[in-house]
Amino acid sequence: MVNWQDARTWSVLLVEDELDNREVISETLIYFGVFVRTAENGMDALRVLEEFTPDLILLDLSMPKMDGWEMRKRVKSDPRFANIPIIALTAHAMAGDKEHALDVGFDGYITKPISIATLVQNIREPLELRSVLAAVQAPVDTVSASGNGKEAHL
Repeated sequence: MVNWQDARTWSVLLVEDELDNREVISETLIYFGVFVRTAENGMDALRVLEEFTPDLILLDLSMPKMDGWEMRKRVKSDPRFANIPIIALTAHAMAGDKEHALDVGFDGYITKPISIATLVQNIREPLELRSVLAAVQAPVDTVSASGNGKEAHL
């Protein structure tokens, strides 16, 4: 089980078409102990997913061949990958873009250029929130109403 407090437990698929961005982000994550696989675009990333299931996908929104919007849709429609959190990466941060990305189902939103100093925290925050929300929304099974072994359903 992934521990979002400990980056050393993370495995990440970074999908980014710009080589410089891909290198800076992956090297920063590796420095913090994250296992990182990379892909240049959505098509390449889907091929990587056939052999590697990450804990998290960091996904550039604007890429050739297949952009991040389409890739997110395809990943979420595949039951094998539907529960993998996906954080959007973008240099095109216009008013309303973050809200739109979150509304369509991205789990987080990070603008580029990224901050090396805060990258891990910027990733961690929406994932911890996602974990808390999942725990709150989880159905309560049964609890013992008394020490006599009888259970009360909540």
